[in-house]
Formats: sequence, structure tokens, C-alpha cells
Amino acid sequence: MPTLNKIRTAFAGGRGCVPTDPRLARLRLAITAFFAMDGFLFAGWVVRIPAIKAQTGADAGALGLALLGVSAGAVAFMMITGRLCRRFGSHAVTTASAAALALSIVLPPLTHSATALGLVLLVFGAAYGSLNVAMNSAAVDLISALRRPVMPSFHAAFSLGGMLGAGLGALIAGGLSPTVHLLLLAVIGLLVTAVAGRSLRAHPAPVVPERLPVSADGPRTGPAGRGRRLVLVFGLIALCTAYGEGAMADWGALHLSQDLAAGPGLAAAGYAVFALAMTAGRLSGTAVVQRFGPARALIAGGTTATAGMLLGALAPTAWAACLGFAVAGLGLANIFPIAIARAGEAGGADGVAAASTVGYGGMLLGPPAIGFLTEAYTLPTALTTVALLAALAAGIAYATRRAHHTGRT
Repeated sequence: MPTLNKIRTAFAGGRGCVPTDPRLARLRLAITAFFAMDGFLFAGWVVRIPAIKAQTGADAGALGLALLGVSAGAVAFMMITGRLCRRFGSHAVTTASAAALALSIVLPPLTHSATALGLVLLVFGAAYGSLNVAMNSAAVDLISALRRPVMPSFHAAFSLGGMLGAGLGALIAGGLSPTVHLLLLAVIGLLVTAVAGRSLRAHPAPVVPERLPVSADGPRTGPAGRGRRLVLVFGLIALCTAYGEGAMADWGALHLSQDLAAGPGLAAAGYAVFALAMTAGRLSGTAVVQRFGPARALIAGGTTATAGMLLGALAPTAWAACLGFAVAGLGLANIFPIAIARAGEAGGADGVAAASTVGYGGMLLGPPAIGFLTEAYTLPTALTTVALLAALAAGIAYATRRAHHTGRT
């Protein structure tokens, strides 16, 4: 019962609001810029996957294994990043990781085999995972100082960056080679890192109240055990969402082009529509969480994403599939931000790292799982697993909430 009470309290979130001083406002702007840059660079990479697939000559299974490099690198560095944030501070690690991500994005178009692609994606994934933990840790500290559940707004910036990156890719996919395109993105990423990183270095992270301790070796005390279980619950919910986002990033464009005969522009636009819907959902996410609470937001989001992804996977036309992608994006929008924010409240940087590691396990499982299912069945059938896991996320949130009221432990 105490554990379920704590989970219910974490889902409920805070409703407080305090005036924002200029220092916190500048920090929020800088952290927002990193989230936007992260989405922009990642989307720029994913819309060039079809071209790089053709360049390497990889089939669906080999591509799935190569794409596993992104998730494997990310997961491997996430827990390390939690420790680095404790030692050097989340602001310094955010800046360093962003620079590494911008530099590593130029590597994939230089490869000419699935094996080489997988190896360079390990590097890209390590930088991507490290940046996600570090900037989310910085965001959690800022949210504690602001006393408002504004995490969706940061992830809205990620989605907006993804929309812009995918939109740019759709416009120039036929005119620029992947090498030139991703080199341009690297320059933009380094410029953003230089400007936003300077602001982070000038303003230390806010001092936040003590959180529930989470031990890497297991629970040491009652509160530590509850904190660890909370982090795992939210990590599992994040996993379901990361699976869906990863599937859309890695396979959405291929589904539109190879199954529904969409041209390069429309195939790239499919991810842009998905990112736009996520942006809209996340821009309204703070108000939704404050009005209805995180648990209801999770349940509604998972249900909506289930319906949207079924349409996106099984629709007979590319335009109908894009509509499904939009609905799925709207549903998935706030699930990951809510889960990571609550994990951060329970365990600080270690909580963010642990939940992110579990959550990005969805990205670790997604690329090869969908690749193998595509070879065994079809890509549309494989994409229905996104709907299944979105329904699971909603079910976990509902079961946890219901267990509190029924008194089960």
C-alpha cells in the first residue's frame, strides 16, 4: 500500500506555481534550445535512412541490426551519463554531449555496408543517449525550481525540432546528397551548442529539494526501495513510448515508400506530420497535466496512440497512413515526458538515467523486432506492435491508479 500511495502521488504531480526570475527564464530557454536541436538532428538523420539503406545495399533485417547501433549506444551510455551528471553537473554534460551528437551525425553517409553503418551508429547513439539523459536531468532540476509540470514544453521543442528537421529533409532530399545534408546539420548543431551552452555554463543548476534516493545496487532503505520501484514503473511506461517513436523514426518513411508507393517527399513528410502532432500535443501538455493529472493524461494518450497507429499501419493509402501517424503522434506526445519527469522527481539524475535506460530499451528492441517481423510477415503487420505497446502503457497507468483505490499492494 505505501508503494502504491507513493506511485499515485507521483502520478498526481504538483500544481504549484511561483514567479519565474530572469535566471530561471534564461535557463529554460537554453535547455529548450538543446531539446529542439536534438530533435532537429535526429529527424535529419532518420529522413535519410532510405537513401543510406540503398547506399549500403542492406535488406530489412540487416538494416534493423544496423539501426540497433543507435539504441545500443544510447542505452550503454545512459547510466554512465547519470554518474557524469552527479560529478560534473548536468549543464556541462549536456553541452559536451550536444557537441558530440552534432559531430557524429556526419558519419552514417560515409559508410558503404550495413556493418560499417552499425558501428558508426553506435557512436551516434552514445552521444544521443548521453544528451537525452543530461538535458532531461537539467530540465528536472529546473522544473523543481519552477514548481510547475513544464516537462512537456521541453519535449514539445524536441518535436518541433524534429518537424523542422524532417520538413527540411523533405524539401532537399532530391537535391542534396546525404553527406552534404548531414554536414549542414552538423554545422547548425555546433552553432546552437555554442550559444546555448554558454548560457548553461553561466548559470548553475538550481538547488532542488532532496529526492528519494535510488541505489544502483538495490534498495537500502524503505524510501530508497519505493523510489527504485517508482523509477521502474515510469521506465516501463517510457519503454512503450520509445518503442513507438523509434519505430516511426526508423520505419515510417520506409512504410510509406515501399508499401504505399509514396515518393521521397511524401515519405519524409510522414515523419514531419507525426512530429507536428507531437509538438501540438506537447505544447498543450502542461495545461493538460495540470487540469487532468498525469495518470489520466497517460491513459488517454495511450488509447489515442493505439487507434492512430492501427490506422497508420493498416491504411490502404499513403495519405490515410499519414493521418494515422498524426493521431498516433498526438497520443504519444506526453507519455514519455510525464514518465521521465516523475522518475526524475523520485530519483534525480540517477532516476532520469534509470528510467531512460529502461525506456530506450523500447528503441533497443524496436528496430530489430520490426525488421525481423517484416521479413517474417509484412512491415504493416510489424508496425501494429506499436499500437500494442501504446495500449500496454495506458493499461499500466490505469492499473496503477485503480490499485490505489482498491487497496491492493
